[in-house]
Amino acid sequence: MTSIKTDRHAGPAEAAALSASFGRKGALEVRLARSACEIDAAQAVRYRVFYEEMSAKPDAETRARKRDFDRFDEICDHLLVVDHSLMPEGAGEDDLPPQAVVGCYRLLRQEVAEKSGGFYTASEYDIAPLLARHADLNFLELGRSCVLQPYRNKPTVELLWHGIMHYVTAHKLDVMFGCASFEGTEPDKLAAPLSYLHHHHAAPDDWKVRALPHLYVEMNRMAAEDLDPREALRALPPMIKGYLRAGCYIGDGAVIDHQFGTTDVLILFPVAQISDRYLSKFGAKFGTPNGKG
Repeated sequence: MTSIKTDRHAGPAEAAALSASFGRKGALEVRLARSACEIDAAQAVRYRVFYEEMSAKPDAETRARKRDFDRFDEICDHLLVVDHSLMPEGAGEDDLPPQAVVGCYRLLRQEVAEKSGGFYTASEYDIAPLLARHADLNFLELGRSCVLQPYRNKPTVELLWHGIMHYVTAHKLDVMFGCASFEGTEPDKLAAPLSYLHHHHAAPDDWKVRALPHLYVEMNRMAAEDLDPREALRALPPMIKGYLRAGCYIGDGAVIDHQFGTTDVLILFPVAQISDRYLSKFGAKFGTPNGKG
């Protein structure tokens, strides 16, 4: 079982804030995992989505454990969406049953990554020049986002965004980035959405990140004038659409992830450039219990 990481960089007040709830809508709450058992529950959600619903290929240990896991789980914070309607009657906050975790995100801060072997994204994209160009900024890697099918709706997605923005504020983070995925490993079938991202959302030079040379897949597969923007937008996964609405940039080149059966693109958010609509919407606290993705 993965051991939970303690936050060695947070003071008492900050640690207390991060252990508290980030927000709640009805029965759904967003907060960080507080124990190894809760991280295990997030890994179980990831297994159900990536391996049972999508096309990821498990090795023998992954199949036996029915968990999606890797070395980064031990150093990341894990953002959870919890459905309190699935809590047993009379259960306390420390008695969270695994089935109550219905969505998750994995969060890796730069200061932690640099002490623990780097970022996951570095296995697909050459992020070192980006980090060097912006050495005065604090980066946050977003990864392993997934939500169980019945919860793929606006309230869940908004809670996840709300939790991320509170985390960014608490840790004074400046830039968010990570890999976002299309299902499938045949880029020609994704020609329209990949080309749309290339023509309309490519990162400017100061923020450009390129896929590693041996993994690089050309995204410019259709001329801009041949694209139907509405059709291309419809072909984008909901998570990538949300990133675009927030004002993200897209890296140079896609990457085929054969283990997970996906085509990945790099998303990048300088926090100062996130759209005002998103900042105002997700910076405010959600109401009390009665008051993605």
